[in-house]
Formats: sequence, C-alpha cells, structure tokens
Amino acid sequence: MRKLAVRVVFFLVALSMSIVAGVSASAPMDTKVTFDKDVAPILYSHCVECHRQGEVAPMALVTYKDARPWARSIKEKVASRTMPPWLAAPEYGHFQNDRRLSEHEIETISAWVDQGALEGDSRDLPPAPKFVEGWSIGKPDAVIEMPNEVKVPSDGVIPYMYVTVPTSFGEDRWVQAAEIRAGNRSVVHHIIVFVQDPPRSKPGQKGNQTESRGEAMGTKLCGFAPGEQPKVYPPGTAKLIKAGSNLVFQLHYTTNGEAAADRSYVGLIFAKGPVQTPVQTGTATNATFVIPPGASSYEVKSTWTAKENVRIVDLMPHMHVRGKDFTYTAVYPDGTSRVILSVPRYDFNWQLLYRVKEPLLLPKGSRLDCVAHFDNSTGNRYNPDPSKEVRWGPQTWEEMMIGWFDYVFDDESAAARASAGR
Repeated sequence: MRKLAVRVVFFLVALSMSIVAGVSASAPMDTKVTFDKDVAPILYSHCVECHRQGEVAPMALVTYKDARPWARSIKEKVASRTMPPWLAAPEYGHFQNDRRLSEHEIETISAWVDQGALEGDSRDLPPAPKFVEGWSIGKPDAVIEMPNEVKVPSDGVIPYMYVTVPTSFGEDRWVQAAEIRAGNRSVVHHIIVFVQDPPRSKPGQKGNQTESRGEAMGTKLCGFAPGEQPKVYPPGTAKLIKAGSNLVFQLHYTTNGEAAADRSYVGLIFAKGPVQTPVQTGTATNATFVIPPGASSYEVKSTWTAKENVRIVDLMPHMHVRGKDFTYTAVYPDGTSRVILSVPRYDFNWQLLYRVKEPLLLPKGSRLDCVAHFDNSTGNRYNPDPSKEVRWGPQTWEEMMIGWFDYVFDDESAAARASAGR
C-alpha cells in the first residue's frame, strides 16, 4: 500500500507539473491577442523591411488589411523558422542584423491566428516604420545608374556582363552605406558593384558593356542577391571611392521566357563624421575544387591570413545550388581557434550577410579558415545533374566557394591609412 501511495503521489506531482508546463507553453492562448497591439510590433521589427509595397517580398504586411489574408501562412512560416530568413547557428557568434524571432514572438503570432486573427483597437497600433520610397538605407546622397538599358533575351544562357560607369566625383568620397536596386527583378539574379580606381580606368570605357571580366574590375563595394541586405558600415568606418573613380556593375541575368530590359542603379550615403579607418574587403576562396558525381558531402577548404592586426566587420558565405553548409573559424597565432559563423543548412535562395555585433579582433598572423560541404547527389532536389562532376564557374549549375568578409585595420596607423586614402 505504501508503494502504491508513493506511486500515486509521484503521478499527481508529475501530472501537476505537466499541467503547469502546458499552461505556461500556451499562455498567449489565455490572453486576447490582436494585430494592432501584439502582432504589428513584431512585423514592424522583423518583416516589413522586405514585406512592404514595391520591395522584394511577394506581399506587404504593413497593415491589418495586408496581413489578414496571409495569417495562416505567416503562422506556418514563423513556426517552422522559415521566416524571417536567418541561417546562422545560434551557438556561434552574435550578429547585429539577426532576424530570428524569439519563442514568445512565435507563440504570439500563432495565438493570434488560432484566435481568429483579430484586428484589435487602432489606438494600440504603433506607428509603422517610415522608409524612403525605394530604399532601405534612407535617402541616398548620390545615385549612380547604368547609362543604358541592357536587353535580356527570352531564353538561353547569358554570360556575366560588366558595365562601367564614371562616378564624376571631383573629390574623394567615404561611403557609409550602399544599396543596389535592380531595375528589373524578374531577370536580375545578382549584381555586384566594384570600385575601379582612376589610374586603372581605361579610356573609352564610359558605359562600356562587355561579357568578359576584363582586367581591372576593382574592389567590391556592395552586392544585390536574394536576401542580401545593403552594406552599412559601423560609425567611424567607411568605404573609400577616390575622386575620378568608376563603378563597375557585374550583372548576372537569368532568362524567364520573355524578352526584358534592365537598368539597375546604386545609392550611396556618405559618412557625415570623421572616418578613422577605411573598410577593406577580403575573401577566403577556393576555385580549384572538383566535386565528384554523386558526392553527398564533398568538403572544400579555403583560408585567409591577416598580415596586420584587423577587426572583422561582417561575413558572407557564398556557394551555389549544391551548397550544403559553410563554417568560418578564426585561428589565432597561439594555435587556439573558435568558430565565428556556422551555416549548417546553406540555402542558395538566401544570400545572407552577417554583421558581427562587435568587430572581431584578429591579431597579425591569425587565419580565417573556411570549410564548406557540397551535395552533388540525387538527394539534393536542387541539383541540376548529379551524374556530372562540378567545378568552379559563374553559372548557377556550376559552383563557387567564397568566404567573403569586410574588415578594418586595428592599429595606430589606421588613421594614417584613412588620411592617405588607403
């Protein structure tokens, strides 16, 4: 009897704990959840950057009228953490542009939908974020547009194109933020804008459109690709565009069955205060790999070594449709190491940039080691042809392995470099 009584007590304790846990887990269900009071602040903080009129997302989510038809889809996407898109493993690194929703935010949206997606009281609705129409960075100080439309055929493979445009800057400019806008998103796969210094420019290149890389494309300024956010640099740092420089637009177009035209452009915001150190762009790249047919987890490595003390500002892994995962590891001169970014489920459809919360110090002699895995098997539904070996190439059915990153110098001569225009 005593044993039975003990079992009953344990059962009742366990039952009461499960009831408490259940109440806690479903707490939002016990409270009236409305769009105006509870859901709109979440959407304004995490979603409307893209989900607003004229932006890349397929629908706006700014108002109740916008969001209500999509309520169940919103719940499904946030509960599965498909949206907002964020691919970094949470246990490595801290990033200022982390888009993830908290568990409470996910529960709130789920409860809102389960309760009938009520609108609520308009007096509870916070002000919607204000955006400069057509821009995420705010009103640019300068907009540089391609001089002519590029004609895109209805079908076929289009090699990368390069359009060189003069900046016409009469003095050096320090760029605090840069944003590329695709003129025709239906055919633009990606754009990268490079800064071409004046001595490396060639006569007669104004508006030149070519299908080859050419000789002096310059240093990367910013990029546009699915999911990629504009470049925004920390206060006191900026990207230098020297007087008389050109911008080179690298353009990757994909056909969609209809002839089209594109005229893309880039907006620049200049630094308003003093710039202590210029931003540099580096890569840990491997272009010599050969992925065997059918390989489900083929490993490719690359590395970059810091020749001076530097601080990492942001990271951006890049692969194509066979990309499976990507990891950046900082290896220090004393032999210690730590993972600074892990993307365990790489998704080619989301070319995400990861801005570290605090610039990461790499002393002179440190390395950035990158490791990527590729899935060239039949198990990869995006794989164009698992029977073929895959090498480096610009088209999406080929592959790339690039660990992009931006950094600044971290020593007493940083200011001297800035004033000298390095």
